[in-house]
Amino acid sequence: MKINWKRLIIITIITFVVGSFFSLFTMNNMDTFKELEKPINVPGILFPIVWSILYLLMSISCYIITTKKDSKKENAILWYGIQLVINSLWSLIFFGFGAYLLSFIWLLILLVTIIIMMIKFYKIDKRSFYLNIPYVLWVIFAGYLNLGIYLLNR
Repeated sequence: MKINWKRLIIITIITFVVGSFFSLFTMNNMDTFKELEKPINVPGILFPIVWSILYLLMSISCYIITTKKDSKKENAILWYGIQLVINSLWSLIFFGFGAYLLSFIWLLILLVTIIIMMIKFYKIDKRSFYLNIPYVLWVIFAGYLNLGIYLLNR
């Protein structure tokens, strides 16, 4: 399979920009996050590393879908975009507004959209599905942290 590097790079840039858009505006609230009670303490440096890996895997999975001659690919790519925007908005809800219960509910919505996207990807190319397994697992873990923060800081 010949790689269209331009397309892959564009998809990767879009994924990183959209996925981290609201994080750029809420970084100053990280001090508040450090002061919150958490169910477990995760080193802060882990988050940007994990998200960078996940965004790269997501980008590759979307790229694979764009290379297919399949009538369902536009719908699958639409779901990719939907889940990416929902993902990005979580940072605004959690860090920007400090709405921990709403952000947990938002993560549940994100989880549903990721699963829908993954199912659509699976029907087109199974590799794209598998590349998103770490993402769905991380969002489940994030949900655990988010719910714990809500319960411990009411």
